[in-house]
Amino acid sequence: MFIQSLDLGGSETQCVEMARQLKWEGYRVTVGCLRADGPLKARLNEAELECVEFPVHTSLLRLNAFLQMLKLVAFLRKRQFKVVHASDLYSNLFAVPAAWLARVPVVISSQRDLGRWWWYTPVRRKILRRVQELSTQVLVNSEAVRQELLIKDGFRPEKIHVVYNGIDAQKYVQATGDRKNLLPGVSSIHKLIITVANMHTGAKGHGDLIEAARTIRKEHPEARFVLAGDGEMRQFFENQVRAAGLQEMFAFLGHRMDIPALLASCDIGVLASRTEGLPNAVLEYMAAGLPVVATTVGGVPEIIENETNGLLIPAENPTALSGALLRLLKDEQLRKRLGHAGRKRILAQFNFASVMARLKQLYRDPQHPAELRRTFPANSLSQANRGSENL
Repeated sequence: MFIQSLDLGGSETQCVEMARQLKWEGYRVTVGCLRADGPLKARLNEAELECVEFPVHTSLLRLNAFLQMLKLVAFLRKRQFKVVHASDLYSNLFAVPAAWLARVPVVISSQRDLGRWWWYTPVRRKILRRVQELSTQVLVNSEAVRQELLIKDGFRPEKIHVVYNGIDAQKYVQATGDRKNLLPGVSSIHKLIITVANMHTGAKGHGDLIEAARTIRKEHPEARFVLAGDGEMRQFFENQVRAAGLQEMFAFLGHRMDIPALLASCDIGVLASRTEGLPNAVLEYMAAGLPVVATTVGGVPEIIENETNGLLIPAENPTALSGALLRLLKDEQLRKRLGHAGRKRILAQFNFASVMARLKQLYRDPQHPAELRRTFPANSLSQANRGSENL
């Protein structure tokens, strides 16, 4: 399993959790990174998973990146890996060519977004697609992303496979809230609206949420917005809140590792994204039993059926956003109905068992489709992983 870093993020979390699940099911797993630091490293350590760094801290076009790629090629050949699974953009560009050069039987590349951010210039997009053509299969996390690759990039339909994100739903079902300790200054009279999203760009819609708060304050001054996540634009959003005079309504929490407990302490989940693949945050809100307001972007409508298990609104529309949130703030029965239906959907369809079943299909060697497990020398990985299968 290869990922750019172990920072908190949707792709990073999915990679680490899938690695843990694979090990528990008897596979021998190594996680490769361009930067093996970040909060998720603790999750790998807990599972006694090997993590190997091929340090590239700047451009992939530099000599050091090329040398690190050659090291990865040698590493893959020496360990005789059967599968290499690249989990995000930069790991596609780095690990897929290395796996192809090393003649790894199964090479999985990933596309987990719609390519709407600055990196995707026409030239870079063409390069990425050429690289992904080297892979055995391309994994996407929503039908929306699949259609994007088919229509805009001309991939063959049989090469693209949808594997929805999975979460450990029971962790959210069983969590208990603790407002007093988790959110100092918040009282029982406040209605808490939470967004869990990084702040690296404006793509998660924080700015639209802040604009919507102006209207919400007029009718529900007891509403409070809890923002879990961090990034380069945090200062910008904090300044936007101050300029609007909304400081008492917003709590910027930064990166948090206690998301289940935070969600259990809140009343409503919101994600005002302008672009998405399939957001983990929405899955987590619903698993926690929160009523959800989210924008109709990417794979979000594949999770939420409007008015049945959540409320969908257009992106970049603070008026629609405030209207949907006000509906939930005013209607307790609606909150309960949507929260219950949302949790039921997540438990049924977005679980690790479903993800693992699909991954096992993709990991089969096309030349030996029945051979899913294979024995490797015990010294090929750490003693903690002995007896499992190598990825």
